[in-house]
Amino acid sequence: MKINTVNGQFSVLKLDSFDGVDLNKEFCFACKSDREYSLECRTDDAPERFIDKKDGFSAMRIDGALDFSLVGILADITSLLAKASVPVFAVSTYDTDYILVDSSNLPIALTALKNSGYEISID
Repeated sequence: MKINTVNGQFSVLKLDSFDGVDLNKEFCFACKSDREYSLECRTDDAPERFIDKKDGFSAMRIDGALDFSLVGILADITSLLAKASVPVFAVSTYDTDYILVDSSNLPIALTALKNSGYEISID
């Protein structure tokens, strides 16, 4: 299986609403639950208003569309990264999964995945 890095730095934000957020940006993962509004986006695209914000993430994308019947892909990747002591923030879309890691941990994460048989493509 192939994992691609995604260019740019990413941020994870907690918001009080999505008012003023440009949801048409290339990478904009927005989630609303009964407890919060959450946004993951490129740091350059982050809104100025937020409750909390964590910067300094790099993103990796599992290549290709993942069928809903597939089992354990995200679990395998996060387990490998946990064994390498790399904390993750996972985002799932309809087609695939994205893994955000602290940018300082990206080389460790890529090495751990490559050593476990994943093909790595750096954008």
